[in-house]
Amino acid sequence: MEQRLKLEEFRILFRHWQTGVVWLDHLLLGVLVWIEGQMIDARVKVEVDEAIKEYETLHEIPMPDMVSPVYTESISETSTSLPEMRLTAPWYTELYDEK
Repeated sequence: MEQRLKLEEFRILFRHWQTGVVWLDHLLLGVLVWIEGQMIDARVKVEVDEAIKEYETLHEIPMPDMVSPVYTESISETSTSLPEMRLTAPWYTELYDEK
């Protein structure tokens, strides 16, 4: 993988810090490439987080009302001694619930 600096700021730093010693210049380039990658990742994360916050404030999604669940108890058709108990959300209905 070829190491290249993407940002002009880091290219200028590398040009000014070059020593003329090949192995030291390669080490310096590697360190600058790593720091540059970390900095770019941090900038991208901040920009994405800010864009998400801005989108959420512009398209505010209303939170659902906090509603208590519905508790129902009915006599079971299959068992004569035990009733059928059900705990459901108020917006949840099934065909057999509506009688």
